[in-house]
Amino acid sequence: MSEDGMSSRETGNLREASVSRHAVVMRTYGLPDVLRVEPLPLPDLGPSEILIRTLAAAVNRSDLEIRSGNWPIRRDPPLPYVPGLEVLGEVATVGNDVVAVNVGDRVFTAMQGLGGVRALRDGGYADYVVVDADSVAPVPDDIDPFEAAALGLGAVTADQGLALLGELSGRRITVTGAAGGVGSNAVAIAAAAGAEVVAVIHSRGADYVRSLGAAEVVSDPAQLKPRTLDGALDLVGGAVFEPLVAALRHGGRYCLLGDVAGDRVSFSLWELMRGIVLSGYSSETLNGPALRAAAARVFRLLGDGRLKPPDYETLPLEEAAEAHARMEAGGVTGRLLLVPKEH
Repeated sequence: MSEDGMSSRETGNLREASVSRHAVVMRTYGLPDVLRVEPLPLPDLGPSEILIRTLAAAVNRSDLEIRSGNWPIRRDPPLPYVPGLEVLGEVATVGNDVVAVNVGDRVFTAMQGLGGVRALRDGGYADYVVVDADSVAPVPDDIDPFEAAALGLGAVTADQGLALLGELSGRRITVTGAAGGVGSNAVAIAAAAGAEVVAVIHSRGADYVRSLGAAEVVSDPAQLKPRTLDGALDLVGGAVFEPLVAALRHGGRYCLLGDVAGDRVSFSLWELMRGIVLSGYSSETLNGPALRAAAARVFRLLGDGRLKPPDYETLPLEEAAEAHARMEAGGVTGRLLLVPKEH
């Protein structure tokens, strides 16, 4: 039996269990104040599903884009909607067909229809979350759960993007948007892997990214010297694309993870004659096996002390609107984690 009095194999209508559920709900697109905590019924638990008691749900910039209506929710009807692309927590109960996950396990899940524009399920801004058992990755007991949550989807995305840059040890790479959630994780992971990292930040955060392992910090990609980099991980796009490509050595690799500065770019086609490899990664392609592989690498580095987690701040679930407002105002370094009251 779990601490909530539920059988480890309970299925069917969880509304009958002695568990209340509260979630951040938006009933219209708009400013941060459209986010409000409401009581919601627990959905039925299918045989392959698990119920997670949330410890922390990180806020992502994608959540802001969805809330504002810039990225419309693609399901019909789109609203009401529970945001949140990721959640870390403890398994409260499991479906009858679940064998690889047990009650009490600490797990992490992200994307795969959790919140997001697909919104196949309610998102992670809730004290209890239902997901498919195959969509989670185990979280080792010997690492701090909030440090793991601060790594979370940002670290998984960074890991997948960095993999497209090839070998990192002994290489010189740059990361744009380096003080943000994904960027700070990318700096830390690349440095842990032995890369010399040049961090590109828009304004504040130089000391912070240096603390994560950045060897050099610049405020403008135009400051990067031509033909001096082996790889570029770009979370900005737009006008920074051309100087990033110009800074790559022969055979250098570029990977796009985000386009906050726009998706229209220009550069000389002759750059391709130097063997430049252009690629990109979207976490929309993430699945259970890929999540487990990436999380295992990241959590192992954390557990070994080779990876410094990004700075993080915990906020009550009820302050989701405040978290969104602060991120939109700029200046947030690291990650904001929403935590239900009882935690």
